[in-house]
Amino acid sequence: MRSLLASLSLLLAAFTVSVSAQEKAWEPKPRVRSFPWMSYEDWNLMHDAMLRRALQGDVDVLFLGDSITQGWADNAVWKQRYVPRKPANFGIGGDTTQNVLWRIENGALIGIDPKVVVLLIGTNNLGIHDDSPDDVAKGVGAIVRSIHRRSPGTKVLLLAVFPRDEQPGTKFRKAIAAINPQIAKLDDGKTVRFLDIGEKFLSADGTLPKDVMPDALHLSEKGYAIWADAMEPLLAEMLRR
Repeated sequence: MRSLLASLSLLLAAFTVSVSAQEKAWEPKPRVRSFPWMSYEDWNLMHDAMLRRALQGDVDVLFLGDSITQGWADNAVWKQRYVPRKPANFGIGGDTTQNVLWRIENGALIGIDPKVVVLLIGTNNLGIHDDSPDDVAKGVGAIVRSIHRRSPGTKVLLLAVFPRDEQPGTKFRKAIAAINPQIAKLDDGKTVRFLDIGEKFLSADGTLPKDVMPDALHLSEKGYAIWADAMEPLLAEMLRR
């Protein structure tokens, strides 16, 4: 029995290492399972639609990320601020750094050479994968490098991971506080600019107001207006190239 348990323990350890290896935050991986908000079939359909959009070209500003980015769609702030700037929205709900990296390496930039990519990613690595802050930062760095390999003239406006959870001091808040200083180091003053607007969403006591993030994760229209206002000076500067 002791020998059998030892063998099972070794098998479990090997399986855990294998799964962990498959889930590295800095390695590309497509969506392989469904979530309540989106099946993996729908994820693939969205990726295909984005490939078709990319092949049409004429994109100056590409928004890339997860559901927070996806939420710009049909938003009044989007129509007012970004439609005149030839934008495209490549946000997909539930995406992690692995998913975004896979999408870039599987055609998302073919046909376009954006002046600026607005990148916001990482919160789902914490909520879905339980990746460590160090690994999330590595994943973000891999995405930035992948963008530049495929579109060397594109600048990246890298946003700090937005705050989540209504109250400060939670596990997610602490992890985000550990990620952002690491990805801030990607800012080279030229091809990558880092911008942390997290405090713009918070009340003075550090809580997240419901009229900004109703579920303490996703933005309301007011939240998107805050994002747009806070990002505008740097985005306008980066678009002048």
